[in-house]
Amino acid sequence: MTATPIPPGATIGILGGGQLGRMTAMAARTLGYDVHALDPDPDCAARGVVDRLVTAPFDDADAAADLAQHCHVVTLEIEQIATASLDAAARHAPVRPSSTLLAIVQDRARQKRWLVNAGFPVGPYEEVENVDSLQRAATRLGPLVVKATRGGYDGRSQVQVAAAGDAGAAWTSLMGPRTTNRQAVAEQALDLATELSVMIARSPRGDIKVYPPALNFHERQVLSWSVIPAPLPASLVRQATELASGIAGAMELEGLLAVEMFLTTRDQLLVNELAPRPHNSFHETELACPTSQFEQLVRAVCDLPLGDTSIVRPAAIVNLFGDLWQNGAAPRFEAALVEPLTRLHLYGKRVARPGRKMGHISALGDTPESALARARAAAARLATTGSGG
Repeated sequence: MTATPIPPGATIGILGGGQLGRMTAMAARTLGYDVHALDPDPDCAARGVVDRLVTAPFDDADAAADLAQHCHVVTLEIEQIATASLDAAARHAPVRPSSTLLAIVQDRARQKRWLVNAGFPVGPYEEVENVDSLQRAATRLGPLVVKATRGGYDGRSQVQVAAAGDAGAAWTSLMGPRTTNRQAVAEQALDLATELSVMIARSPRGDIKVYPPALNFHERQVLSWSVIPAPLPASLVRQATELASGIAGAMELEGLLAVEMFLTTRDQLLVNELAPRPHNSFHETELACPTSQFEQLVRAVCDLPLGDTSIVRPAAIVNLFGDLWQNGAAPRFEAALVEPLTRLHLYGKRVARPGRKMGHISALGDTPESALARARAAAARLATTGSGG
């Protein structure tokens, strides 16, 4: 099938209007595209940078069709889109990635099964549906990280189980009062050396570009900082890149795919989770690379030539959470910007809550380590300042 590029001047639809949709829309507008978005929140992060916002739930197939009727191509920035909505949109415009791919990724148990069946490495795990099956999994696998099969991100919808005796309380904490007929994945808690991710772009014509791996650090199961390129041995970088490329090809990806990986203390490289969209750990591509992940998504779904993913200069990001907004007052952002070679990225969210991602600091450096040190120093200035009463 001959690919047909969708040139600048066309309209791109984005299912989801969070910060990833906002930054994708900004990249698309720079390239000359109009942008429409769909999101349940009329005050979502993307609201001020799109030409049209459809306010509707992600499972509203009619609204998704309405979005697509006014667009030349549709993509997404969040996995929690009903596949029926993607199918409804696809009747009016190409949808990239497809509902088939999304159906695999948005269900953690199905995602794990797909990876195993396709021959990709994952850590030991079991599918569980109640306290009894969770107890059995803990007995067989030892300490666990238990994740609901659907929903949740940034550490939500997951709990830790230290021993089989903790299964009852953990299950109730995870599932709430309706604790029966629910599905979860019980993953063996691994001894980790580090966490990394690889971002891969693939166009409808099959062209592929891979970003160098990012090294990631999480606190309370949420990404705290990330740096690119990951200061890792060349052999490991090559292995991670080949692994991500294999997954994208097997899934017939159209768009972006972030492959989150674990490196264990036994030097095992294992797939953690997949995200078919821009990813927090590659925000620093806006500084480090000729083509940011957001521009790359636009290029990929519009079947334009994919951009250069080489590292011009190492860069890092540190996430900024709502905890910094003390008593409703914003931090003194100028304190962070005193640090040289840094940039401030705010997401346009009006309400700051503890744990909510409000923005990030990015920084350049001569090495990954110096870039990270600079970004962390700038972010630390915000933690010790406020805007006063």
